[in-house]
Amino acid sequence: MLADTDRQTAAGKVLWHFSMSLDGFVAGPEHAMDWLPEDATNRPGLIEEYAETTGAVLGGRKGWDAFPDPGAVYGGAWQGPLFVLTHHPEDAQPVPGVTFLNCDVAEAVRIGLEAAAGKNLEVFSPTIGRQLMERGLIDEIELHIAPVLLGDGIRLYDNPGGAPVRLELLNGEDRRAEINVRYRPVGG
Repeated sequence: MLADTDRQTAAGKVLWHFSMSLDGFVAGPEHAMDWLPEDATNRPGLIEEYAETTGAVLGGRKGWDAFPDPGAVYGGAWQGPLFVLTHHPEDAQPVPGVTFLNCDVAEAVRIGLEAAAGKNLEVFSPTIGRQLMERGLIDEIELHIAPVLLGDGIRLYDNPGGAPVRLELLNGEDRRAEINVRYRPVGG
């Protein structure tokens, strides 16, 4: 039996964190999130763990433009500095608690970790996450796999022609093991 992930710790990690469909999408077309059930977490207290261990959030402009509400992170359970990396900060609408950055992704991580003050920096952007993976700046990837096939949308990791990125499983005895899941289609 595969163990659930260990409790989150505030260890100053760069954590790439998403709920994801079984077919690898973290959002539907146009960043739609209506496919994700409101009661998606399967472990009591999980949202509270993330809220207390997250020091800052780094996201991308397209995601921000789709959901421009800093108070919505973890359903409002988390408050803190939110950074949005964009090539065009000049046309971003100022929002209290949100800093629009126009810099290299490594610099955005440095700024975010400093603001996180020893807690984790959560990355909520597939594009930024991919760039950070390429530079070796992601400490962990935390995925919650939802029992749905979207077929279209925004992939967690999209890197056509790129080399495979090998990962190590953190919540199992064999760190190279595949994860086996078994689902049945639900009608209607």
